[in-house]
Amino acid sequence: MRYLHQFFSLGLAIACLSGTGEAFAQLYKSVGPDGRWIYSDTPPPPGQKLVETRSLSKPANTASLPYELALAVQNAPVTVYTGNNCAPCQDAKNLLRSQGVPYTEKTVTTDQDIEKFQQISGDTQLPFLQIGGQRLRGFTPEEIRQALQNSGYPTSSRLPSDYKNPPAEALVPVATAASPATGEQKNSRKKVQNIPKPAKQEQNTGFQF
Repeated sequence: MRYLHQFFSLGLAIACLSGTGEAFAQLYKSVGPDGRWIYSDTPPPPGQKLVETRSLSKPANTASLPYELALAVQNAPVTVYTGNNCAPCQDAKNLLRSQGVPYTEKTVTTDQDIEKFQQISGDTQLPFLQIGGQRLRGFTPEEIRQALQNSGYPTSSRLPSDYKNPPAEALVPVATAASPATGEQKNSRKKVQNIPKPAKQEQNTGFQF
């Protein structure tokens, strides 16, 4: 049974699960013996408190896409992580749209979102992009375009005119808990203010919370 503890990336597990075709997996959130959240793709063992269960997002629908683009989406799906009042996040999405790249957007706005985001990225800088196995922090157009090209995406848009990306989703969607939430769990659901800070690297235009 695989458990995804704090500071252990969920990226590999989600990538493996999303590659299972039509069999969409579940993500289980429980409380470990040390009181920390545990995210797993299998139910927790007896005696370990289950907090919530949710379905992982379905892979992008590639049925209506041109072959070359559909192949790129299948082999290197794009996920962009964004935050409130984040101009570089909007810039990253605009770049993806201008190049006709389908993407999934995950928003990072709550304490739980931030905790899970740190597990995935190992950092707090937004925007954060996953393009297949490539991970990009901040908004640097040249790096994003190069990563897309390396992943087989066309250099110009080939999206059908009626194509729409799926709506943005919270990284940890609010769901009905399996049992009444404790005070600590309730507090963790409160939204936190994302305060812009200088990017770690000068060439990356982004912000951190």
